[in-house]
Amino acid sequence: MPTQQQQIIEAYIQAYNQFDIAGMMANLSEGVVFENVTNGIVDLRLEGIEAFRQQAEAATAYFSQRQQIPTNWMFEGNVVTVSIEYKAALAIDLPNGMKNGDTLTLQGTSRFEFEGEAIVLIRDES
Repeated sequence: MPTQQQQIIEAYIQAYNQFDIAGMMANLSEGVVFENVTNGIVDLRLEGIEAFRQQAEAATAYFSQRQQIPTNWMFEGNVVTVSIEYKAALAIDLPNGMKNGDTLTLQGTSRFEFEGEAIVLIRDES
């Protein structure tokens, strides 16, 4: 039976996959911190639910479809680390040479830290 933390994360991922910003924000704390880490370097750090909302809304323009698929779960107290397979179809051209319509495929982890039922940190690493 899934834990409450797992259910909250599954709802977040489902909302992400459906471009549902309100659903993604449903269990975030007001002071949520979001970090994106690529090759060990933090390339995006946001603090606060409003900054998260603005970035999440902007990111919807980058993809025509996107899907995070959880492949493994690790639970350690108030921290849940989820191994993720990520697939997305680009809706724009990227500076790295990828073009509109190309498929982006990544593997990584998402670390969720909780205070009670609220997510206080999301750290995506790829």
